Amino acid sequence: MHKSYEINKGINKSILFKGLQGQYIAYLAAAAFSLLLLYAVLYMLKVNTFLSLAVTVFLGGVCTLLIYHMNSTFGEHGLSKALAKRKIPHAVRSRSAVCFRRPKHQS
Repeated sequence: MHKSYEINKGINKSILFKGLQGQYIAYLAAAAFSLLLLYAVLYMLKVNTFLSLAVTVFLGGVCTLLIYHMNSTFGEHGLSKALAKRKIPHAVRSRSAVCFRRPKHQS
C-alpha cells in the first residue's frame, strides 16, 4: 500500500510538513540520522538489542518533542534571530575618544 504525504507550499511560503516549518524539517531529519548512527554503534558494540532500541526510541521522542517545541516557540525564522541576538554586545566601550576626534579618511 502506497502512502503519500502532502507538503503544503504556497507562493513565497516556506515548506510546511506535519506542522514543522522550514529549517525544523532539516533538524528533525538530522536527529533521525544521528539516532540511526547511534543505534548502529550500539549494535556493533554488542549492547543488548532491547536496551539500545529503548535508548534510541527515548532519545528520538525527546528530540522530536524538543524540535516541535522550538518550532512553536520561535516560528519560522525566530530561532536564527534569537541566536543572532545573543551575539550582539550590550554596550560598546572605548577607553579613549581618539577614534571619534580624528576619523580616518578613506581615499
